[in-house]
Amino acid sequence: EKEAQKVLDARAAHPGKTLAWLYNPETMPPNLKAAHAALDVAVDAAYGYKGKPDDASRVAFLFKEYQKLTAKAPEKAAADKK
Repeated sequence: EKEAQKVLDARAAHPGKTLAWLYNPETMPPNLKAAHAALDVAVDAAYGYKGKPDDASRVAFLFKEYQKLTAKAPEKAAADKK
């Protein structure tokens, strides 16, 4: 949560800049890049991700974890009704 807030704070430090400008690899401010790197480390630790440090691998892992969690949800709801 703290690291996510740092990303929001870094974005707020550049008023008037569009998301396209903020996230363009050629114009991304160093403080925003650092905030995202710290958030990646925190998310990796929270979910036990130990794969490649690229966004595509991380997102694929997180979606698989989400699928596991949501697949269990209907079973749990049915068990709770009994």
